[in-house]
Amino acid sequence: MSILNNIVNEFDIALKTLSNKKSGTNRPFPSGKNTEELTQKEKKLSIQMMRVNLAGEVAAQALYRGQALVCKDPKVRDHLIEAGEEETDHLVWCKKRLDDLGGRGSLLNPLWYAGSFSIGALFGSFGEKVSLGFVEETEKQVVAHIDKHLEKISPKDIETIEILKTMREDEDIHAQQAVDNGGEELKIPAKKIMKYTAKVMTSTSTHI
Repeated sequence: MSILNNIVNEFDIALKTLSNKKSGTNRPFPSGKNTEELTQKEKKLSIQMMRVNLAGEVAAQALYRGQALVCKDPKVRDHLIEAGEEETDHLVWCKKRLDDLGGRGSLLNPLWYAGSFSIGALFGSFGEKVSLGFVEETEKQVVAHIDKHLEKISPKDIETIEILKTMREDEDIHAQQAVDNGGEELKIPAKKIMKYTAKVMTSTSTHI
């Protein structure tokens, strides 16, 4: 594929991601149904948490696409693209749950996509081992982030909880797959930068 075709293809994928037109793998929606009505305070918290999670999934799409774009190993590239497609399910689930709660996605999602795509391409340019190590660390941080949300969300919001639990399981699998495919652990400074970037994204996406 030519450079121009690559650019057009990535632009098309970005638009579909940001406009919620990607369909994912059509896995079943995580089961679970609320049996009690949420209070306004509980609903507001769930909306904020899911807005952050949707922003995170938008960023995840961009990270995988950026890494895959510069990846020279066909096997690793296929793994990155496949994992990204599985992450699309999370994107679909978070958007649907937000709609059901009467919320909206972050207005900054285009910024998160552009920034994450660049970061993914940057780490990907350092080679397959570093790229996969980046995937592992990203997924570990996402798991820790989801765990915090599960502690905060009302136990009455079963629907949101089941989505997050399923997402958490997938992130664990993707982290292990990255290790199995030869990923090497990132240096501490890189991990700290990633945590700081994620903190900025989560804190702003909660409200904007």
